[in-house]
Amino acid sequence: MLFTNGLIFLPDRGFVRGGFAVEGGRFTEVFTDERMGGRDLGGALVLPGLVDVHTHGAMGADFSDGDADGLRRMAAYLAQNGITSFAPASMTLPYETLAAAFETAVELSENLPRGCARPMGIHMEGPFFSEKKKGAQNGAYLRLPDYEAFRVLYEKSRGLLRIVDVAPELEGAADFARRASELCTVSVAHTDADYEQTRAVYDAGAAHLTHLYNAMPPIHHRKPGVIGAASERENVIAELICDGLHVHPSSVRMAFKLFPGRICLISDSLRCCGMPDGEYELGGQTVYLSGGVARLADGTIAGAASNLFRDLHNAVAFGIPAETAVLAATLTPAREIGRADEIGSLETGKLADFLVCDGELNLLEVWLGGEKL
Repeated sequence: MLFTNGLIFLPDRGFVRGGFAVEGGRFTEVFTDERMGGRDLGGALVLPGLVDVHTHGAMGADFSDGDADGLRRMAAYLAQNGITSFAPASMTLPYETLAAAFETAVELSENLPRGCARPMGIHMEGPFFSEKKKGAQNGAYLRLPDYEAFRVLYEKSRGLLRIVDVAPELEGAADFARRASELCTVSVAHTDADYEQTRAVYDAGAAHLTHLYNAMPPIHHRKPGVIGAASERENVIAELICDGLHVHPSSVRMAFKLFPGRICLISDSLRCCGMPDGEYELGGQTVYLSGGVARLADGTIAGAASNLFRDLHNAVAFGIPAETAVLAATLTPAREIGRADEIGSLETGKLADFLVCDGELNLLEVWLGGEKL
């Protein structure tokens, strides 16, 4: 099928006039000439399908439940909202609970129903975290970095585990990062580490920062800490939640300047995403959703109730150029889970996952594997 006369997003050029051909679920040609024929897009914006590498749940389902029906429901919601690929994130829970969830993701990836976002990775968020900065993670299940336990879970995931988190100040964190980075991306998260501790883990092989600003010390001019150590490493990609609640718009703009070309937009969405106000469960704890804000009983902000497409809109509304924001929600996260050869951009040979939007980035159509949802 031929698509012409669109404003297609290309990572190195932004939005340019052009089109593409799709056959067998993949892009067979991407062009920037004025050819005619096929489906005339009428100047609509065409984006790659969004890639969320940090989402816990939606529509009442949580990845950590290990429930196949729930994960399919979550994947269907994501696809309907323009997120065509995702790496579901686990919580700080017992290893056997994580194993069951990981096996469910493998099952979905190997038997993907029509209309569902693709599980292209797993983000293991916890249990190797600091008690002081555990946030909404369940402190009862916190553990010191344990490579052997991680390796068992990696094998259970059949290599689908693509990001694992660790707090640098924990005993053995640097050695864990050195060994785990040979298998997947290692990220710094839920930590009270200082600059030197963080630098040691990045020296050892970590190359990612989970939800920048959240669950870590703030920047201080005499104590640059985690953020300072990460920002000066050109290979470190920083996640950012743009729901308008976790991070102030000014700090969003600051983040894109601290990490030029190295921001990865995420949702950090919970099971309450897409659901009405009420009580929900998160890692064995009760979360209260009210007015779009999810909190624990003590008032701690938990994850988010927003999805990545809304967060992309927010980033643009906060002053981030559309081209920069789109890159942060597509190719950058695809690279972080080692899937940039399959998803994340409109490119010959890649899966034909794309979004058709109006000039205000409102979603008009979602195409998954060359099929319109």
